[in-house]
Parts: sequence; structure tokens; C-alpha cells
Amino acid sequence: MDRLYSTTTIPDAFQGAKDDITMQFALIWNQIKAPLIVPLLRITVVLCLIMSVMMFIERVYMGIVISLVKLFGRKPEKRYKWEPMKDDIELGNSSYPMVLVQIPMYNEREVYQLSIGAACGLSWPSDRIIIQVLDDSTDPTIKELVQLECQRWASKGVNIKYEVRDNRNGYKAGALKEGMKRSYVKQCDLVAIFDADFQPEPDFLWRTVPFLVHNPELGLIQARWKFVNADECLMTRMQEMSLDYHFTVEQEVGSSTYAFFGFNGTAGVWRISALNEAGGWKDRTTVEDMDLAVRASLKGWKFLYLSNLKVKNELPSTFKAYRYQQHRWSCGPANLFRKMVMEIIRNKKVSLWKKIHVIYSFFFVRKVIAHINTFVFYCIVLPATVLVPEVAVPKWGAVYIPSVITILNAVGTPRSLHLLVFWILFENVMSLHRTKATIIGLLEASRVNEWIVTEKLGDALKAKTGGKTPKKPRFRIGDRIHLLELGVGFYLFFCGWYDFMFGKNHFFIYLFIQSFAFFVMAFGYVGTFVPNS
Repeated sequence: MDRLYSTTTIPDAFQGAKDDITMQFALIWNQIKAPLIVPLLRITVVLCLIMSVMMFIERVYMGIVISLVKLFGRKPEKRYKWEPMKDDIELGNSSYPMVLVQIPMYNEREVYQLSIGAACGLSWPSDRIIIQVLDDSTDPTIKELVQLECQRWASKGVNIKYEVRDNRNGYKAGALKEGMKRSYVKQCDLVAIFDADFQPEPDFLWRTVPFLVHNPELGLIQARWKFVNADECLMTRMQEMSLDYHFTVEQEVGSSTYAFFGFNGTAGVWRISALNEAGGWKDRTTVEDMDLAVRASLKGWKFLYLSNLKVKNELPSTFKAYRYQQHRWSCGPANLFRKMVMEIIRNKKVSLWKKIHVIYSFFFVRKVIAHINTFVFYCIVLPATVLVPEVAVPKWGAVYIPSVITILNAVGTPRSLHLLVFWILFENVMSLHRTKATIIGLLEASRVNEWIVTEKLGDALKAKTGGKTPKKPRFRIGDRIHLLELGVGFYLFFCGWYDFMFGKNHFFIYLFIQSFAFFVMAFGYVGTFVPNS
């Protein structure tokens, strides 16, 4: 009888304690909900709607401009003088500008041969081109391999220089800056830059240099990227969609309207006098390329983007590499915005409209608002309205605006329209990291100058798997859990469960799907898995 009494009263005691805790939470929630939570959430919703409208106007504006560019055929050859380079009987090859080709690299075992081979294969008078390999590798074996590759091309008569330094100060910007100090660079007029995974076609210089020769106001020619591994996995397809919009719309619009856009750091040709006038390479942020472009633009130099000139390169196919890349690409612009906004305002060489374009459109909306609003609105605020039904979000802000923005973004990659839902879910998850990185950049917090070279696989994956698609390893607890994604995933799942139980608008469908996306990426089940052996 005593045993029966104990087994019935102990669970009752636990149940009673559980009910007390639940009632206490409910009491506290009801006390702070009306005076604190509801007003704060309403203010946040208004701010997010304002940011959404800003993003919407920016996307529609760029959509209109790119449509007009395509409609009226404003090709680069029509806006700027372009004539093929011709031999001069009297001057000989000296009529051709001297071109320096820089290839910065760091422990690029898998791709160094591709990039060096492509650069050495560029068609240009042999006495008017210098290939400069800037090797910051810390692995002595890779360093030796790169040096041997340079020697191999030198033995074929290619004017190639292998340059190293005893530190990595400034990372890529430091290497490029050091390379420009070499005595032989003084005879050069132009500098073409290619990252270690980029493979320009032999006619690259013949298609870019004439613009710089015949148009002295041009300081930069930027080519488009062509992704050789876009079909490697779903994650690379998602990246292709985002980057195709950047190149198809953002770069083209900037080039066609204000002759300004952000240098992509590679696959471009600079006029060395423009580079020097802008102050050369600086390592104050992790986006040395964008930094240089903004400073050169403030000096009055114009930029030209060639959408029909494509340079092959590789997308990061592991989630780890992609996260590091996105941190750098989000943190750097925000930090540069903080450092340069007053300099842009005080500048007297560019027009007021160009200043507004650079500050508002290029920096504030695209590099700050876009990241923060995507995460805060769609992953925090909208789900929170499920728990606080007193706060309503108008349908135009929750459905119509994001739908239009998404459709406009998809025009860059028509072949991936069927993946639009996956792209939305993927971008919402990545907005968590971009928002974090943006805030770090704006506040100059820790990791603001973190530089981790994006891992390139080249043909390494095929070699290790015998050309077959690698299988995902069996997951082990603690192996690769990303806590931030996990936390947001649980939050969205809880909001979805609450809406399923008590809501009336079926918002739980989106919340459950988006929480699942966060869980998938939290446990590392995205991208390519590279076996260790």
C-alpha cells in the first residue's frame, strides 16, 4: 500500500511543480507583453517594413535600368572607343602597353598549375608582358611546387617572376602592394589580377586592353566570372544564383549609369596610374578590392564592366569555406562603409548624384540593409508575430514585396528557376552569418579583420573519390554542429508549433520548412564532403 502511495504521489508532485513553472512563465509573459513586447515589436515591424521598401525600390530601379540597357543595346563598344590593337611598323612591339599579370596565392596546391598555366598562355607580345606569381604559402612543399612550376614556364621563354616575402602582413592586399614595389614594375602601364583559381582565356588582354588604350578616363576593366563547378552540389547552384544576379544586374547597372562598381578583386585590368593615384593597395579592411575601387572612383576614374567576357573560376563547395568567405564579404564592406562615408561626403571631384549612389545604393542598401533585414525580418520578427497576435504585418510587406524581390533576383539564372524555394531557404540561413558579420564590421568588433583564404578543391575531390560523387559520412554527435543555426532553428520550430496549435493563418508551413533548413545546415549536411584520404 505504501509503495502504491509513493508511486502515485511523486509523479503528481512533479506535475504540480511543472504546472507552477508554466503558470509563472505565463504570468510574467502577460505582465510584460502589453506594456513592453507589443510596442517594441510594432516599432521593429515598422523599421523592417521601411527597410523592405528600400530594398524593393532598389531592386525595381536596377530592374528598370538593366531592361533599358538591354533594350537600347548600350554595349561597351558603343559607349567607349574600342579598336583592335594593330602592329606599328616603326615602333614595333613598343606600341603595345606593358602589362603586368599578378597572381596572388596562398597554399594553393590544387589549383596553382591551372592559374599559372592560364596566365602564361595569355596572348600578348612576349616582350610586353610580365607574369608575377606572389606566393605567400606557408607550406614549404607547396612553395617548392609553385617555384618549380614558375621555373618550368621560364624555361619556355615566358617572362615570369616568382616573388615571396617573409611575412603575410596585409594578406592579399599586402602581397599585391609588395609586388608593385619591384623595380621591373615601373616599366608597366597596366596590371591584370587573377586569383589562384581563375583561368583567363588566351584572348583576355586583346579584349580588355584596347578600352584602356583608347579611353584615358577609364581606370578599370572588369570581366565576369564563369563558374566551372556550379553543378557540383546544391550549395554551388545556390551561390550561382546569387552571384549571377550580382554580375548580370548590379555590376552592369553600375557600369552603365555612374561608371562605378565594386572591383571583384580578380579578373580585372587596372591602369597603374589610376591605382597609384588612388593610394595603392590598403589592408585596413578585408575587402581591399572594394576599398581601392571606391578611392579610385573618388579621384574621378571611370570603370567599365564587360559582361560578355567571362573568366573561369571555382565556387567554394564546402560549407566551412563558404561561411568564411561570406563573413569576409559581409564584414569588409560594412567596415569600409564606416571608414569611408565621411570621405565620400567631403569629396569634391564627383557629383552629388554619384555620392548618393555610392553611399545609399552601393553601401547602405546592398551591403548593410539587405543582410540585416533579411535575417531580422524573415527569421526573427515575422515568426515573433505568431506569438504576439496583437501585432499584424501587412500582406504587402510579408508576401508581395519579398516575392517581387525574389523574382527579380532569379532573372540572373533562368536555368535555376525551379530551385527558387531552395534558394530562399538557403539565403535566409546564410543571412544569419551575413548579419553577424555586418554588425561586426560596423562596430569594428572582434574578427573584423579576420582573413581566411577560401579553400579551392580543383580536381582534388575527383582524385580522392575516383570521379564518383562522395557519400556523406555517418554523422557523429559533436562532429560539426553549428550552434547559431541550431538555436534559430529551434526558435522557428517553436513558433511554427505555436502557430499550428493556436494560429489561423497557416504560417506554420513556412516556419517548419525554414526551421528544417536551419537544422540541415546546423548539422553540416550541405555542400561537398571532402574525405581525408
